[in-house]
Amino acid sequence: MGLLNASRLAVRAARCRLSLLSTSKSWFCTKTAPMGDKNILLMGPPGAGKTTVGKIVAHKLGLPVVDVDDDVLEAAWKMPVAAKLAAMGGKRFLEEEGQALCNFSASGCVVSLTGSNPLHDEAMQHVKQDGLVVYLDVDDEDIIQRLTRMKVNRIVGQEAGVSMRDILLYRKQFYEKWLDVRVLCGTGDTVEEVAERVLKAVRRYQNRDEETFVSTRCDSAGRSNPKTYFSDVVVEGLAADGGLYVPKNGFPKLDAREWLRLAAMSYQERALVLLEKCIHPLDVSALDLRTMIFKAYGSNFSSKAVAPVKHLIYNQYIQELFHGPTASFKDLALQLMPQLFAYCLPPMCNYLVLVATSGDTGSAVLSGFSRLSGVDRHRTGVLVFFPEEGVSEIQKLQMTSYSEGNARAVSVLSDFDFCQRTIKRMFGELGLTGHLAVEYGTVLSTANSINWARLLPQVVYHSSAYLDLCRDGVISFGEPVDVCIPTGNFGNAMSAVYAKQMGVPIRKVICASNHNCIVSDFITTGEYDLRGRLLMQSHSPAIDILKSSNLERFIYHISDGDSRLVKDLFTRLDGQQHFEVPEPLLGRMQQEVLAGWCSEDDCLAAIQNVHAQTGYVMDTHTGVAKAVADRLQRGSCPVVLCSTAHYGKFAPAVFKALQTPNIPEDPVEQLKELEVAASRPETHGEMMRCLKESGRRRHTVCPADYSVLVEEVESMIQDSFLKVM
Repeated sequence: MGLLNASRLAVRAARCRLSLLSTSKSWFCTKTAPMGDKNILLMGPPGAGKTTVGKIVAHKLGLPVVDVDDDVLEAAWKMPVAAKLAAMGGKRFLEEEGQALCNFSASGCVVSLTGSNPLHDEAMQHVKQDGLVVYLDVDDEDIIQRLTRMKVNRIVGQEAGVSMRDILLYRKQFYEKWLDVRVLCGTGDTVEEVAERVLKAVRRYQNRDEETFVSTRCDSAGRSNPKTYFSDVVVEGLAADGGLYVPKNGFPKLDAREWLRLAAMSYQERALVLLEKCIHPLDVSALDLRTMIFKAYGSNFSSKAVAPVKHLIYNQYIQELFHGPTASFKDLALQLMPQLFAYCLPPMCNYLVLVATSGDTGSAVLSGFSRLSGVDRHRTGVLVFFPEEGVSEIQKLQMTSYSEGNARAVSVLSDFDFCQRTIKRMFGELGLTGHLAVEYGTVLSTANSINWARLLPQVVYHSSAYLDLCRDGVISFGEPVDVCIPTGNFGNAMSAVYAKQMGVPIRKVICASNHNCIVSDFITTGEYDLRGRLLMQSHSPAIDILKSSNLERFIYHISDGDSRLVKDLFTRLDGQQHFEVPEPLLGRMQQEVLAGWCSEDDCLAAIQNVHAQTGYVMDTHTGVAKAVADRLQRGSCPVVLCSTAHYGKFAPAVFKALQTPNIPEDPVEQLKELEVAASRPETHGEMMRCLKESGRRRHTVCPADYSVLVEEVESMIQDSFLKVM
């Protein structure tokens, strides 16, 4: 972090200087250097165009340009680089090259590194002290074509039996290690286009204040408040005025050539590139973000593809979002979010993460935070509230299996809306939050989808689904798809809307509800009416929600950031249990999303029909999506059904759908029997292991009383953290 903090220093001088060994040259900037006296270091593989791009960038910025090959190495060695490599061999050459770079110094210049400089740690540490490393991430095919045309013969490792593709693959790890900023180059980009991308990336790095966040309810659009960065919103969760955080200037948009680059990448690589564009490197460095992502989506997922897309039937495709450790789509966010949360924590405070769950979030957040280690784990506690009668038996077993350390699940004799409303009330009571901070040095936060770091990783899998269809030849980039999502709290649907904002050609986001169809009613009529409405239990409990939090972000998005309108609507909802949006706004909403609902019988019939035709077993939430998609989607383009949970989590309802007699009572035996019936998808070994180990644990059951839940919070803090003296 020291190097990143150093980059925030003010511009100090316009004078640029270069010195190397006994050779000394001087340049004077025609403009104030954009990075002060820090250098812009262009890094990338041989053939990436670093030299030419460096000249263009330097010219546009009025800065001196240094090419390490020509101006440093050949000036020092008094011989061509190719001759030096031929004379010394690759290993010794790397050492000599590294030492030459260690003796190099410059300020306020554009420096084009060699393709092999990053292989020498000491040299890179030296130049990075005074420079911003910009990685030209160029498509391998473009590089190979260029090098073939150029007949390059001075590449370290270029020898008989070693392909250029192997050399590029080996070197990639070093480029990923040293980069500060990635410039993702589209296939076929010209050097002029790459130079423009570099200039854009450098401007972004300098202008962190352009990537601040505002509350959906902030009248002044944040102008009168202290600037709020990504690292702030991750920890705070909910804005002080009760609104939800959103990026002030919206999402970055990728062009078609960038998306096509991503199509050939793994899920982890896609996540890295997309999240780098959404998280400023001064909040989370590129290297640290990479470490988190590859930990989040590694061997803990049962599928190497992480979130694979498979053909279901006709024009329908299914994205399996249940391969994480707790077998639900929540793992895609909650294996990463706790790492981001711990990374952004300020010193000297403990944090208690409060979570309301209708089923899947609870076990996912407990799993994610339990994977933290060391100081991060000791400073962070997790308390989950879930409705005692509103989750499946397997979901309950998963949550109550976490009973040690700083993690606990407590059930409440009420519904999800009461649990969520209670947590929001706790955040809004200054007396309570102040008491916890002063008495225990503990700050409250949340990991529900109201937290931006929960929502943001979900944008990745919607993007990835489209890219999978492109990669597999189902569509060409630019052709539309629809996405059908089982919808309760609207976080999953909102992340699809944001993916569309980034440039994914999603035509319609289809919101699918069960008989608790308040979201469907709202999208259809523009009226959100909780008056006299009771929550009904269903076979799809994760979407048994009446007060949909992330609709607030959607209305803010659709209204072009009209925070006064948002504040008025949701204040009315809190006080009067009702609001209605203006007719023009309803029309704009319906251009973005469709919505429908299905009965319990419709859901079970969809599961039975798909199994009969394909052998595929869907869970009940996916059954809701299938039933609604069949009704609303006309087949004019592919539709991706978001399969948000493994069928085994809702075994009794799935047995009912499949009309299976003599259902075993034990959840483990239920899973075993269902696995026999399902030809696909595959079994979920981690869920089976968890259930076998957990058994039936006793857990705390609380009445629907706010004061009792406050006592649980204080008890959790007392058990988890040392009292502040």
